[in-house]
Amino acid sequence: MPDPQFDYRRAETGDAEHLARFINIAGEGLPYYLWQKMAEPGEDAWSVGRRRACREEGGFSYRNAHLALLGDDAAACLIGYPLDPVPEEIGGGVPAMFVPLMELENLARGSWYINVLATYPEFRGRGLGSRLLDIAADEADRHRNSGLSLIVSDANDGAIRLYERRGFRRLAARPMVRENWDNPGRNWVLMVSSQAGESG
Repeated sequence: MPDPQFDYRRAETGDAEHLARFINIAGEGLPYYLWQKMAEPGEDAWSVGRRRACREEGGFSYRNAHLALLGDDAAACLIGYPLDPVPEEIGGGVPAMFVPLMELENLARGSWYINVLATYPEFRGRGLGSRLLDIAADEADRHRNSGLSLIVSDANDGAIRLYERRGFRRLAARPMVRENWDNPGRNWVLMVSSQAGESG
């Protein structure tokens, strides 16, 4: 049962620090690994994350984020958006790490995609993930999307259990491309709920 002490609101640019932290939690360190490569002179990886969170467009943007708060403290985050029904072309210039993720996203076109669902460790076990999944379902209905979709590491047992309890099923998997990123998983797993992915 979600804890009634928490409030929920859409994110703002002033939340960029938290958004960067949450996407790195959800991405199991992969965002930080990539931001290190993207840093410009004078920037560190977290600066890149904050800068990207403040963008007006793109999947990882404050405009696509909801926060759970206890007082003024951010506790958990949802970032999601509709996937265009048309599959995205995966050209030869796409970095190898992204190819399996893009292939899986293309199997869930037309769904409302959960890019990030993350909770700070001290706030876990209080129903925030479930409440944010309710918000995701409301957004999918509002945008008339065919259900929800997300991608998770096959080693993230706790997240997979939560999603399965909420009616998600495994639709497909692709081997991870790690380069020098350290992760115990072997595969990225696409999970869907409702009618997401049924047409593809």
